[in-house]
Amino acid sequence: MNKTALLLLALFSTPALAEEVGEVSTTFKLLSPNDKVVVEAFDDPSVEGVACYVSRAKTGGYKGAVGLAKDPSRFSVACRQVGAIRFRGPLPAQQQVFKEGASFVFKHVRVVRIVDVKRNVLTYLTYSDKLIDGSPDNAITAVAVLDQKIPMQK
Repeated sequence: MNKTALLLLALFSTPALAEEVGEVSTTFKLLSPNDKVVVEAFDDPSVEGVACYVSRAKTGGYKGAVGLAKDPSRFSVACRQVGAIRFRGPLPAQQQVFKEGASFVFKHVRVVRIVDVKRNVLTYLTYSDKLIDGSPDNAITAVAVLDQKIPMQK
């Protein structure tokens, strides 16, 4: 793949969209939605055969019902090999692979893939950011690639 094609792929590639796998209520609210923990799954957009699962707290209540609540920065991530690993092209050393809003505006949950070239491992870091003040809360997981070398962008 030439450099122009790689640049276009990077410009037009978007983070993966998640699908909700399940949820559990953590706080009962009589007249409005409960607070809950949601589990979402997404496939790495550049690496076939790797799926990630993110669990995160979602605020209920009236603000949560209309999308105005600010969700807490509490989450976890687990990425696993779910099939044969195939790379759609060379990977950058670090790339955002998932982003989802955690408040009406300004706050997001993100997952970034960081390649550990020395150990031939894909690491996935989840964290949240805000326009003014992000959170140091984070979680990490890793997927070892045992049968091939991870192709890297130069």
